[in-house]
Amino acid sequence: MVNVETNYDREVDGTGNERSPDFRQWWNTHGNGESEASSKENDGGEKGAVSGPPQPVPVFDRSLKKLRSKVFGSWTRMVLILCTFILVVLSLYWGALYHVESNTSSLNVFVVDFDGTQPPYLSVEPMVGPMITQTTQMMLKSPLPHLGYINRPPSDFANDPMQVRQAVYDFDAWAAIIINANATALLQAAADQGNASYDPLGACQIVYVQARQQETHASYILPQLNALQTQIVSTFGQMWTKMVLQNTSIPITNLQAAPQALSPAIGFSQYNLRPFTPAVSTPAVTVGLIYLIIIAFFSFSFFLPIYMKFTTPEGHPPILFWKLILMRYLGANLTYLFMSLAYSFVSLAFQIPFSNPNASESIVANNPNADGKATFVVYWMINFIGMSALGLACENVAMAIGQPWMALWLIFWVISNVSTSFYSLDLAPKFYYWGYAWPLHNVVEASRNIDFVINMHADSIEAIARGERREDITPSPPLSPEYMPKRAELIHEFIHGPCPFHEQLDSISSVVGSLRDLSRAWVSEINNKVMDQLLREGLFP
Repeated sequence: MVNVETNYDREVDGTGNERSPDFRQWWNTHGNGESEASSKENDGGEKGAVSGPPQPVPVFDRSLKKLRSKVFGSWTRMVLILCTFILVVLSLYWGALYHVESNTSSLNVFVVDFDGTQPPYLSVEPMVGPMITQTTQMMLKSPLPHLGYINRPPSDFANDPMQVRQAVYDFDAWAAIIINANATALLQAAADQGNASYDPLGACQIVYVQARQQETHASYILPQLNALQTQIVSTFGQMWTKMVLQNTSIPITNLQAAPQALSPAIGFSQYNLRPFTPAVSTPAVTVGLIYLIIIAFFSFSFFLPIYMKFTTPEGHPPILFWKLILMRYLGANLTYLFMSLAYSFVSLAFQIPFSNPNASESIVANNPNADGKATFVVYWMINFIGMSALGLACENVAMAIGQPWMALWLIFWVISNVSTSFYSLDLAPKFYYWGYAWPLHNVVEASRNIDFVINMHADSIEAIARGERREDITPSPPLSPEYMPKRAELIHEFIHGPCPFHEQLDSISSVVGSLRDLSRAWVSEINNKVMDQLLREGLFP
């Protein structure tokens, strides 16, 4: 008897390349694939019917014992792989913030005391500057999280407070506390003479660049600097008030005319050289950049069937493998060029500034653009390069590991880039310093440079990498050696000379706002006279 069932199973399962003779004989006998079972049924089923397809059985049926063991083993192995992946990869994100409190001291803050160090205030015994520097040194000994205060002499900055601002702009420090040269002198004069125009905020400055990393400033730097200001003003106010009240030579009418010279006595003016504005800029330098990775990753799945048509011989010969790879590389970059343009248009549509004029590095400016109206093109190119770096990595890994492991790669790629890009690496353990080479970190830094013009010069970045201080690309002409002494002498002369606004000040002394406006006009006139005199004597370049 012909083994019909065996040959039929082999033909259906495809284990043979051609039909067996037994199958042909069976086919010719029964015709049109009519089964032997049907024939027997028509005959009355004398010898019994051939069994049909397998009937469903319960999961715990005895016949599925081996299959259950195999499925359970595969399920267990996959669960272990996914759990291990979660523990390892997600730990990268948590670990980036694990030592933030202990690493807060890596956020350097320069403390530069000019008080009584510049003429014509050399004869004044400084009080404000030494008290502030001592307080910051005491903070360094505190077991609580604190900023990394570094006392720097004025000579490190050519005795120029604007050079301290420049150092902050150049990322030499996260912030700077500047005690002005006339801090103590003006305070004493205000108390002795009853100067109603004295402004306590003119004693000290705090300089920072918020756009460098707005989250770091908001969460760690500004809260600690504000707490330090409160402590300094409170401590100095108690000491100064006690000293003034013990000095009987100061008329009480003078203190009544200038109560701010008694309390708070001193204060801090804050200068945010590059504010992080507008708020819609946040996606452009943070979470929005994650979509560069995601869009680039999923474009692989959309374009793969298109490229694979060249490898499927459907009426045409397939192309060479290396030419397929080259075509995919060029096609992917061309795709990224247009997708990055669409991504950049989103920022433009929501009116992130891309055409503001440039501004000096040491003054407060909102969203200056170094490249003017070409800034958007530069921004587009940054996004294109970033998408190429992020997307081509996804292309290579996807071809190497395939499904379903591509999903795990995407999670790793997003987390490793985010954990080293959206938070300051100064606060992260040194293990994360590899993040400086990751694509998204560099895209974030470049985008901040475009949106806020912070540390934008290429030679600045190279100098920082070498551990050097930046030198301006177009340095100012050197000042004459007699410039600073002559400038101080002229300022002293004009300050102690007749004030053209004395009559107005006396007549409206009760209006504090007008007093400040007039005093500023007086300072402006003094500055103009000084510059005119320096120009006439040839001391100003």
